[in-house]
Amino acid sequence: MASSLELTTLGHRIRHHRLARGYTLDELGALVGVAGSQLSLIENGKREPKLSLLQEIARATDTEVTELLSTEPPNRRAALEIELERAQSSPFFRQLGIPPIKVSKGTSDETIEAVLGLHRELQRRERETIASPEEARRANTELRLRMRGIDNHLPDIERLAEKQLKAAGHTSGALTHRTVSIMAEQLGFELIYVADLPHSARSVTDLENGRIYLPPASIPGGHGLRSMALQAMAHRLLGHRPPTDYADFLQQRLEINYYAACCLMPETNSVAFLAQAKKDRNLAVEDFRDAFGVTHEAAAMRMTNLSTTHLGIRLHFLRVDGDGAISRVYENDGLPLPTDVTGSVEGQIICKKFSARSAFDEHNRTTEHYQYTDTPAGTFWCSTQTGTTSDGDFSITVGVPFDDARWFRGRETTTRGVSRCPDESCCRRPDTEAAARWQGKAWPSARVHRHMFSPLPRGMFPGVDDAEVFAFLDRHASSSDAR
Repeated sequence: MASSLELTTLGHRIRHHRLARGYTLDELGALVGVAGSQLSLIENGKREPKLSLLQEIARATDTEVTELLSTEPPNRRAALEIELERAQSSPFFRQLGIPPIKVSKGTSDETIEAVLGLHRELQRRERETIASPEEARRANTELRLRMRGIDNHLPDIERLAEKQLKAAGHTSGALTHRTVSIMAEQLGFELIYVADLPHSARSVTDLENGRIYLPPASIPGGHGLRSMALQAMAHRLLGHRPPTDYADFLQQRLEINYYAACCLMPETNSVAFLAQAKKDRNLAVEDFRDAFGVTHEAAAMRMTNLSTTHLGIRLHFLRVDGDGAISRVYENDGLPLPTDVTGSVEGQIICKKFSARSAFDEHNRTTEHYQYTDTPAGTFWCSTQTGTTSDGDFSITVGVPFDDARWFRGRETTTRGVSRCPDESCCRRPDTEAAARWQGKAWPSARVHRHMFSPLPRGMFPGVDDAEVFAFLDRHASSSDAR
């Protein structure tokens, strides 16, 4: 049975061909053997015609049945009416309790377009209100589990990055800022550094004039700016469109970050480096970091892309804030992690006994800290590096199950922790004597933690202030024209 929208399209196509031949409803009805009133029901999408009747209508209007059954509206007016019917039959519109508009011959195209504009805006606002923190957490959890299922490895993007690097003449070593500029030029873009980027934008791509605007190069050729430029290019190379929901937004963010990492640490050279380090039983994030001139976090995360697929090593990655909250995570080695009721890990507090937190207590933060941790899921070896930003302290941890520690530098460490989490007696319940002493005698004021995910902001580009972006582009387009 055809849907109501399919019947509506069919009715419009029959009406179009009837009018093109100059027939009234009664005249065409007489030719095909039905009453004009019955034909009117078919043209209004209220009744599904039999195939034999369609054949008669096609013959009478000098057309083909396949032409009548096409899913395309026959003209602009029909397209507007079909879109309006679709909008007015949606559950969202019905919830408003507003009677639908009945379109007649006297209803102008401009009126229908105005009403459709209101529908589109209402639907856009509805989609934004749906993008709640809970939805964002669920979308992120689904993405994390999906990436774990494929060992965090995206071969298509790996190949794309190697192709672009080869075309730009890059063969080995750290990716230079000059090579990134060449890669941009080959895509038809110029990299421009400006001091007045909108506060909510990391970069802005001017598609019309072929420019990628980036913040000033405080350290020319630094990892951050190279990565931002590569991410901006990735949107174009991967054919991204404005995301439709939070899941799409997160998927795009993952893909552009992945592409940038593939360019900064190409798969072929990276695997060769890591394979040799494994052979020497001297795998270390800091060596991988220094070999390609990237941040410790970027090198650690890149190891999650390559180690399982190419080295046969399962592992975990953690970025933990100074207060113990997990801000970024990947694991495919069975490390027990705290989760909320949605299955989300981000924002949860990691066990105090993990090196990701205990490393904050170390006096020497310039080197990696190694630790074995006994957990309910087995023993894990971890390497942790701490750092500080304007937002506070953080730690970066890469770890593996006990048996795989033999491939890593730092495996000789005698530092050992014992974690019983998620058992709350491990590190979440207070000392019994202290609790008894202070029960009812203290009132701490809770600190509100920053949420990892919040609803998508309004606008065409999630997370970015559209008004600022468009004003920025107008300003720079005008100054360029003047030059």
